[in-house]
Amino acid sequence: LDRHPETQPTPFLAEDLSCPICHDTFTDPVILSCSHSFCSACLQRWWTEKKTLECPFCKRRSSKSDPPRNLALKNLCEGKEQTQRLCSLHSEKLKIFCLDHQEPVCIVCRDSKTHKNHQFRPVDEVAQDQREELQKSLKLLREKLTLLQEFRGDCDQTVKFIKVQSQKTEQQIREQFQKLRLFLQQEEKVRVATMKEKIKALTTDITDLSVAIRAAEKELKDEDISFLQNYKAEAKRVQQHASLDNPESVSGVLIDVVKHLGNLTYNIWTNMKQTVSYSPLILDPNTADPELLVLDDLSGVSSGERQQLPRNQERTEFSCSVVDSEGFNSGTHSWGVDVGQNQDWELGVLGRDLPVNGRMQYQLWRILFFEGKFTAFSASEPEKHLPVSKTVTKIRVLLDFDRGKLSFSDYDTNTNIHTFTHNFTNTLFPYIYTENPLPVRVLPVRVSVTKEQLLKAYICF
Repeated sequence: LDRHPETQPTPFLAEDLSCPICHDTFTDPVILSCSHSFCSACLQRWWTEKKTLECPFCKRRSSKSDPPRNLALKNLCEGKEQTQRLCSLHSEKLKIFCLDHQEPVCIVCRDSKTHKNHQFRPVDEVAQDQREELQKSLKLLREKLTLLQEFRGDCDQTVKFIKVQSQKTEQQIREQFQKLRLFLQQEEKVRVATMKEKIKALTTDITDLSVAIRAAEKELKDEDISFLQNYKAEAKRVQQHASLDNPESVSGVLIDVVKHLGNLTYNIWTNMKQTVSYSPLILDPNTADPELLVLDDLSGVSSGERQQLPRNQERTEFSCSVVDSEGFNSGTHSWGVDVGQNQDWELGVLGRDLPVNGRMQYQLWRILFFEGKFTAFSASEPEKHLPVSKTVTKIRVLLDFDRGKLSFSDYDTNTNIHTFTHNFTNTLFPYIYTENPLPVRVLPVRVSVTKEQLLKAYICF
């Protein structure tokens, strides 16, 4: 036994030779005044990120931006690497790799019973193969990292866009309610002015009658001669005031509460119909291509400069197009579109199928107007030129889902342009496309509610 154990060198543990930052064996180690050591590159990178010259371990501030090398530690790390290159059993160089045990071995190990009938390859070949495998894995990780970073960027952009959307939507709602407030204020002003005019007229009549009565009463108190001299003129004046209105007209003095309050909301709504409109389609801006500008009231679109919009799932893959916010899967539906002088547009319906390989599948039935020519396109029929000679500025679209018909006609003359026939199965969304700055707008429809309909609804209730 060794009688002087204190003279034996203390073996280093693996963590003693590991950099606290990268947790790998020290490379070109440096030592700080606090006696802590780090890889030179790791320390400089840490200081660059933190923007302060402090020890990453104890946080003590360093007085030197270029600390000295720890040569003793460097020699220990190099000795460890040399030791790792030798077989722990035979102290021979590790030149071959056992494929069965998946470990580097020396020539003596190869001939031992432990590795009998095993397969071997040179260390450098196996290391190269494993480096290539690791590179492949790293490539996948880098691609995934890039994808995650792009997705995070999309999420950040979406959050910013949602805030802008919220502010814009709130502003538009305020503007619409402000219009309604102005309308109601105008209604109030007109009605109050009417009542004030009536009150003014009544006040004038009362004043005139009071003056006439006082004058007649004064004449009655005069002497006989004076009374007789003025009698004819005074009698004529009294008769004139007496013949102005019959006694029953007094009923009009009171405010006509029935006129002003009876069915007040209905009467205001009837007048309000002249200031509001109803669109049969509400275009969804979340489905619009970045090069499309959706009108503020969501009833039309025009082409413009490309916008920075989130790549959300709802946005259609068809460039320069937008779809309606609600789809149709049964019944008959009709809407009109004002294309005006726009020379590049498409109208139709879009059907969404189930995703294939993560991508949404679409079917389209539409007519195209470009360079003065009409063309019909669909997923089930070949392209077809449409012989339309007359200038058309408004298009009516009629979808009969149950009978499988989609018709396009001249809105003004009701002349048919084209009709598609197909057994529709998926929900269909009205579709609009344009690459022209002139707007393509959905025509509003007239809102009509009759008293008979209201009465019928009341009876049913």
